[in-house]
Amino acid sequence: MAIARQSGGNRCGGRRTTGYDSAPMKPPPYDTHSHDDPDADDDDLPLGPSKTQRKRESHELQALGETIVGLPKARLDKLALPEPLLDAVMLARKITAHEGRRRQMQYIGKLMRRVDADAIRAVLVVDDDRHRAETAIMHAAERWRDALIAEPGRLTEFVGKYPVAALRNLHPMIRSAATEVLRNQHGRHYRELFRELRDIMSAELDAGAGGDADDESDE
Repeated sequence: MAIARQSGGNRCGGRRTTGYDSAPMKPPPYDTHSHDDPDADDDDLPLGPSKTQRKRESHELQALGETIVGLPKARLDKLALPEPLLDAVMLARKITAHEGRRRQMQYIGKLMRRVDADAIRAVLVVDDDRHRAETAIMHAAERWRDALIAEPGRLTEFVGKYPVAALRNLHPMIRSAATEVLRNQHGRHYRELFRELRDIMSAELDAGAGGDADDESDE
């Protein structure tokens, strides 16, 4: 008896099919989010600084470089700049030609990108505050010198503001300075009295005590 050989496929509607779906499979939708962080959002990704921001920062660094070049040597030493930057600053101080100095300042601006500019600014702010305080003390010492020469009895008031003055022998210094002024002289004793008053006020400032250097001595 002949056995009918089974076809390798089924007939369906006159079309021969295989055991697999002949329709092309569609690829799965592309996942635009990070596989590591499925909640990541492109809008949350950090962006680099804009061209305008980079330009502004470059100008700020060059301006800071200009400030550094113009500092006195004593203040420059406090910054503890790296050697390449310090050498460039010292060279810029010697250049007088406009174009040469401009190029040197641009070079300094590039070197400034390698240092902590905020740390330098912080040192400059502290130094500026100290300089202003010292200037205020100098003017206040001048006022107190003149006031004590004119009215020696005000020494009690000065000691009340600056207690460390009680340890100094100011009476003879005031008398000697007053004698010079009567002779229309501003000599050694006059200068010594100023220096002594300035040192007393500076010591009180360093100790965080005493009167305000901006106080008027004739109030």
